[in-house]
Amino acid sequence: MSKTILLNKRPEGMPKMSDFKFIEETTPETKSGEMLLKTRYISVDPYLRGRMRDVKSYIAPFELQQPIVSGIVAEVMETKNNNFEKGDFVTGNLPWKEKQVSTGEGLMKVDPKKAPLSAYLGILGMTGLTAYLGLTEIGKPKKGETLLVSGAAGAVGSVVGQIGKILGLRVVGIAGSDEKVALLKSDFGFDDAINYNTTENMVKAIADKCPDGVDVYYDNVGGDISDAVFYNINKKARLVICGAISVYNETELPKSISVQPFLIKNSALMQGFIIFDYVDKYPEAMKQLGQWLGEGKLTYKETVVEGFEKTPQAFIDLFSGKNKGKMVVKV
Repeated sequence: MSKTILLNKRPEGMPKMSDFKFIEETTPETKSGEMLLKTRYISVDPYLRGRMRDVKSYIAPFELQQPIVSGIVAEVMETKNNNFEKGDFVTGNLPWKEKQVSTGEGLMKVDPKKAPLSAYLGILGMTGLTAYLGLTEIGKPKKGETLLVSGAAGAVGSVVGQIGKILGLRVVGIAGSDEKVALLKSDFGFDDAINYNTTENMVKAIADKCPDGVDVYYDNVGGDISDAVFYNINKKARLVICGAISVYNETELPKSISVQPFLIKNSALMQGFIIFDYVDKYPEAMKQLGQWLGEGKLTYKETVVEGFEKTPQAFIDLFSGKNKGKMVVKV
C-alpha cells in the first residue's frame, strides 16, 4: 500500500489541513516501459497555492480529489524501462505519492555523488533556475548597481542575493525577523538587510539601506513591501516580479498604489515571469549554478521536514515564514 495526498477542498484564505486528504492505494504492477518509484524528497512551493484556485492561469488548476503535484526526487525501485536502472534517482514534477509507477517521461536522472538529493529541488532545480534566469534575463544586473531582494531569506531570494554578489552588485535583502536578517549577512553575504516586521517606515528604511537608490528589485512578496520600493527606484530600474506570497491567500484583490507614475518618471521596466518562459536556457543556467556551487561561491539553506504525512503542514508553514531557504519534505 502507498499513501497519496489529494486536494480535498479549494482553500479559502490560508490553506488548512482539512483542504487535503490522505488516501491509501495499492501500488500498481509495473508494465513494459514503466518503473516503480519511491519518493525520497518533496518540494513545497508558494506557487502551488495558485493552482489550488479554479481560475485561469499559466498552468491548469489542481482538480479536486486528485493528487497535488510538485517537484519530487524519487528512487527507482523496480524497472522495465531500458533508460533507467534500479537504484537510479530521478527528479521531475510528480504526484504527492509515497510510491508510483512512471514511464519516465519528463524525468531527469540526478547524481547523489555530485550534490545532496534535496539540492536538485532547490539550488540545482527550479529554485536556482528561477533565481538565476529571473535576475539575469530581466534584471540585467551591472557591476556596481544596487540589488534589493524581498523574501530574501527564502529559497529563491537567498540565491538571488548570492548571484548578485558574484556579479559585483551591492545587495540588500528584506526579511521577516532579526534572525533572518543576521542570516542574510552572515551566511549569504548580503551587504545589508531590513526586518519588515520591526520597521515602521519601509520607504525610509529602503532609502537608508540603499543610499544610491534601487537599480534592480527582485520581488518575491508583492503587497505593501513592494509598494515602498517604488519610491526608491532609480532611472531605468528593472523590477523582476517573481512572486507575491503576501497576497496569495487574500480572498479579494488587495488595493495597491498606482505603479504607472513611478515607472514613467524613471523609465523603469517591471516584468513578471514564470520559469517555464526560459526552458531553452535551462542547460546554460544549470551549468553555471553547478560551477558556482562547486567553487564554493554559492551556498544554500534548507528547512527539512521529515515524514510524508507532514507535507501539507510544511506547505502551509511557508505562508508564515517558518522556512529558512528551501522547504523540502524528506520521506
